[in-house]
Amino acid sequence: MKKFTVLTLFPEMFAGFVTTSIIKKALERKLIAIEIVDIRDYSVGKHHQVDDYQYGGGQGMVLMLEPLVKAIRAHQTSNSLVVLLTPQGQTYQQKMAVNLANDKADLILICGHYEGFDERILHYVDLELSLGDYVLTGGELASMVVIDSIARLATDVINPESHQNDSFSEELLDYPVYTKPVTFEGHEVPAVLLSGHHQNIAQWREFKAFEKTFYKRPDLLKDKKLSELQQKWLAELEQKEN
Repeated sequence: MKKFTVLTLFPEMFAGFVTTSIIKKALERKLIAIEIVDIRDYSVGKHHQVDDYQYGGGQGMVLMLEPLVKAIRAHQTSNSLVVLLTPQGQTYQQKMAVNLANDKADLILICGHYEGFDERILHYVDLELSLGDYVLTGGELASMVVIDSIARLATDVINPESHQNDSFSEELLDYPVYTKPVTFEGHEVPAVLLSGHHQNIAQWREFKAFEKTFYKRPDLLKDKKLSELQQKWLAELEQKEN
């Protein structure tokens, strides 16, 4: 069972997250475990500080090192991977979610706030992760994204077939999907999906995933090793563009 320990200044932000939808069911079935830890429980001094002004001057308060290290050590085991959620980390991608899901290590996720962390926290973490090139007010939302993306890959949380064709799982976007009604305001479900011919449907989906990636995320195709069929599709799509 994969365990997620979240170190945060705002534990109340997770109230809805752990009591809703697939995450709630996974917790009830003990397929995953989530522990929310208030960093303030490890505050220092009579005023229970967790942040202070930065040395050298500058705007914004900085999270103090001592409470963070105390919180990490109180929950760290030989099986823990300590993850710092920061805009300066490597960009989180689906491959990383799969790797972390398959890794037996439990995750300790550190959520920042205010102006950031005392830089010396880097001596106590194993991995720095960023959701992308933008800045949030804190790491709480980022930690929820990481937990959700990994938890859904855990054994028996959802049907494996539901995530085998996820966008990015094969370095391609997912193929388009449709449901009732067959026709809506002149927009129709592709006939092949109504044919009942499973091989044709599979081939159509494979091509449409490639086509969607070509138009929406061509960067994903630049370094991808293409099959002969995909090379043919690429040539046809490029010719159509020209």
